[in-house]
Amino acid sequence: QLRLVDSGGGLVQPGESLTLSCAVSSFTLEWYAIGWFRQAPGKEREGLSCLTNSGSPANYADSAKGRFTITRDLARNTVYLQMNGLKPDDTAVYSCAGTLVLDSCTTDPNDYKFWSQGTQVTVSS
Repeated sequence: QLRLVDSGGGLVQPGESLTLSCAVSSFTLEWYAIGWFRQAPGKEREGLSCLTNSGSPANYADSAKGRFTITRDLARNTVYLQMNGLKPDDTAVYSCAGTLVLDSCTTDPNDYKFWSQGTQVTVSS
């Protein structure tokens, strides 16, 4: 079973940056697609971006394009979400998720089986 532990959330001011980490254990990232998601109070979970098992980033949501970047470090078996130019609307609980699929990925939460516990990101002055 894939285990994911996310970290890096916190309170930041508008315009600042934050990098979230998703540490994956039990299996190598080379077999799993990993996605980043967020859920704000009263809203549905939103897919932000995903990374294929081969490390190709794909499917940035419109809300993430140009500001968020997904990367990975195979040596650490960790996926990152670099977030720049944060806005109050980015306030949410952020989670990463994994699914066993090769050479593709989606930002549909229903396509993912394994989830992290979530980390709170609050953007406020």
